[in-house]
Amino acid sequence: MRIEIRGRNVEVTDELREHVHRRFDRLGRQVSEHATLDVELREERNPSITDDQVCEVRMSVKGKFLTATESSPEMVHSVKAAAEDLRRQVKRHRELRRRRWESRRASARMRGRPA
Repeated sequence: MRIEIRGRNVEVTDELREHVHRRFDRLGRQVSEHATLDVELREERNPSITDDQVCEVRMSVKGKFLTATESSPEMVHSVKAAAEDLRRQVKRHRELRRRRWESRRASARMRGRPA
């Protein structure tokens, strides 16, 4: 899986980059190696917003786009929450694909049998 990290109003340090890779490498094992993951880390400049550290994640998996946006006072917590949200979406996407595959296989088996 290819991971692209961008920062807007935030400097993406090596430590933060390493944290993002650690969090999202787990997802990389569950999806195709052709999947792409775009991570945008940004800081809201509005002083009235307390959760000003935002992590926005977009993943392209076999023609589908899965997105997650999380915000918190700490960037590390935002990355963790976005990774968990995306993990749930990937799990659901895999289960739907598996169910679809199994139902097609079962219907093909039924068509092959005499009635």
